[in-house]
Amino acid sequence: MYVGRFVVVGPGVGAYRVSSRSFPNRTIVERDGLLTVVPTEDAEETDNPYVSYNCVRDVDGRAVVGNGSHVDPITEKVELGYPARDALVSGLFAMDYEKDDYDTPRIAGVVGADTAHIGIVRRDALLVREVAEPTLVATYEKDSPEPYALDANSADEAAREVLDAEFEHAVCAAGVTVAEDGVSIAFADNE
Repeated sequence: MYVGRFVVVGPGVGAYRVSSRSFPNRTIVERDGLLTVVPTEDAEETDNPYVSYNCVRDVDGRAVVGNGSHVDPITEKVELGYPARDALVSGLFAMDYEKDDYDTPRIAGVVGADTAHIGIVRRDALLVREVAEPTLVATYEKDSPEPYALDANSADEAAREVLDAEFEHAVCAAGVTVAEDGVSIAFADNE
C-alpha cells in the first residue's frame, strides 16, 4: 500500500518517513542540529517547493517532525511558549495543505518526553490530537491519526523501523527520542 509520507509520534519517540513515487532521489542530512530532506547528488533539478525542507527540529527539549516547510513555523511557536497543540494548529492552519496536483496534506507532530501531539491538514479537515501511544498519520490512505506499533528505544531504531515498514516506495527516514536529558536524532536511507 502506498501511503506517501508519514509521521509516527508517541511520548518520548517519533519518526518521519519520505515515501515517494515522483521524487525518490532524496536523502536526509543533519545541519546545525536539525534534519533536512534534500535531493541526492544524482537527482534531476526541480523547482518543486515540496522536495526539500526541514523534517525534524529540536526545540526546548521537544522535537517537531513533519513533511514540509510548516515544521519551521510550528517550531517557532513552540519556542515562543505555545502549547504543542496550539503550535500544530497554528502552523498547519497557516500553511494549509500543499497546492500540488494531489492536494497533499501536511502532517506533523510534537514529541515531548512524556507527551506527544499529532496533526494533519487536508483539503477537507484540520485534525490535531494529543496521543498517549505511538500514532501514525500519512499523506494518503491513512490520513487520520491511528495507533501504530513503534517499538524503538533509540532514534536510530525509530528511523530504521519506519524506513523498513511495509508501506511502498520508501526513500529515507528520520527518528527522534526525547528524554529528560534532551533530544536525540538519527536518519537512515533506503539502500
